[in-house]
Amino acid sequence: MAEAPVVNASPLIFLSRGNLLHLLRLLAETAVVPAVVAEEIARRGAEDVTARALRDNAWLQVRDTPAIPDSLRVWDLGEGESAVLSWALAHPGAEAIVDDLAARRCAATLQIPVRGTLGLVLLAKRRGVIPSARNVLNQLRDSGMYLSDRVLNEALALVGE
Repeated sequence: MAEAPVVNASPLIFLSRGNLLHLLRLLAETAVVPAVVAEEIARRGAEDVTARALRDNAWLQVRDTPAIPDSLRVWDLGEGESAVLSWALAHPGAEAIVDDLAARRCAATLQIPVRGTLGLVLLAKRRGVIPSARNVLNQLRDSGMYLSDRVLNEALALVGE
């Protein structure tokens, strides 16, 4: 199987709220969560659904982050985004799972494979893991994920919905 993906906080939060963390396992058996991201999630409180998910799923592996290279620092991203992209740079083939647009642009510039929560849902639909991307994306929107109607409709068209 492929190198484990490295995941930022927002995909973890949205996927755990929607009981969809298992979609990360479409990419590999395990997923890496940088320690900085795990600390951000832990600040949400021990009973937060994402904090519980990190605690209860051994396949979500918290790892120390390599030093942030200058090629990333110049983008002035958040701590979590920087940690995720730094991990991916240090582990070629690791896909960065981030929703932040600036982080996704940085990843593209640095040729880091990148996917967001939306892309993960579309992959699940293509592989037949979920019957309806629309239902899942509406559920994610209801739980706080921002997704414009235009982006939603364009994405659904890609999977024939």
